[in-house]
Amino acid sequence: MNNELQIALMRKLDEHEDEIIKIRRYLHAHPETSFHEKNTARYIKEFYRHLDCDLRDCGDGYGILVDIHGARPGKCLALRADFDALAIQEDNDLPFKSQNPGVMHACGHDGHTAYMMVLAKCLIELKEMLNGTVRIIHQPAEEVSPGGALSMIQDGALDGVDNVVGIHVMSTMPTGTIQLHPGPTQTGRANFDLTFVGKGGHASMPQLSHDAIVAGSYFVTTVQTVVSRRLNPFDVGSVTIGSFDGAGSYNAIKESVSLKGDVRIMDEKTRGIIKSSIQKVIKGIDDSFDVHSKLKYDDNYPVLDNSRSFTAEIEKWLKEANLPRVTAIKDSGFVNASEDFSYFAQVVPSCFFYVGCQPADGGNYPHHSPEFMLNEKSLLICAKAMGTVVTNYFALH
Repeated sequence: MNNELQIALMRKLDEHEDEIIKIRRYLHAHPETSFHEKNTARYIKEFYRHLDCDLRDCGDGYGILVDIHGARPGKCLALRADFDALAIQEDNDLPFKSQNPGVMHACGHDGHTAYMMVLAKCLIELKEMLNGTVRIIHQPAEEVSPGGALSMIQDGALDGVDNVVGIHVMSTMPTGTIQLHPGPTQTGRANFDLTFVGKGGHASMPQLSHDAIVAGSYFVTTVQTVVSRRLNPFDVGSVTIGSFDGAGSYNAIKESVSLKGDVRIMDEKTRGIIKSSIQKVIKGIDDSFDVHSKLKYDDNYPVLDNSRSFTAEIEKWLKEANLPRVTAIKDSGFVNASEDFSYFAQVVPSCFFYVGCQPADGGNYPHHSPEFMLNEKSLLICAKAMGTVVTNYFALH
């Protein structure tokens, strides 16, 4: 039965490649940012409206669950695809370029959603060959904390689910490659907003002021010692100051400056060390420069921890499938970015892996840049890779 389902599903996906691309281009032209994806959600739900599946809203935002029940009872496998865009002005000259000024699908979530919708449609058409349930998780708001996954979980997205699988396209990986990694795979993240407030004054009389810019500058340099002097050299961590707002005039000492920071970790025990060390640095700056600080610290996405056994199974299935267009299946190693798929992986054994989507010219089109582009041939690879997971999963379980 597994072989019959695998053959039938792969054939259907081949027949629907043009539909995947058509959907992706529509979504690319009509992007919406995190927590504002109303029209995207409406488009997705309309796609499923007349298909033989169970459809419901889920979570605080615009999350959608689609349940595909097989002819026989069995386990439940969830497949997740995110659909939010970014607040970026697109620079690409494409016939389906973003029509929403200042908003762009610059991370491939349009592709994730397109391949998943068509894969789901094909699975619905073949549901009599399934012995279990496939749950499609269309998730909003991956890009912005607190993310969309957490509220969907709280609203029952993983009720009755045994495992979750997700894919992310990667423009830094050649099209044709699939990469995955067992155990901790993507960084955990925290963000912070920090303001130093001193006492402003005339530049010619610094003794009467408490210079917030000097305090902020000392913080920027001193906080770099958190990683170099507070973490074990074998641990992974980074602290980045991404914004320093101290604009003023030539002859005035600033009363306040505001900073924004980013923290990344690969082990949850490191999270507390970095946070407490940053707080100590801030206290020292306050005392040294006679300023006071306001800190808003947001501990958000956990380290993404792929189930070792489940990931090993998926790697085996993908290698045995000999999928067309797939030229290599390898270990990705650690991936620097953070992902709220990590919340799913905290609840049930999960696997999040990567499909290369580098454009054919081999150029550099980074994620989250105005020039981001993906090779649309990668989307059928995504669909077939996820389809391979589905067919083998239900053959085994």
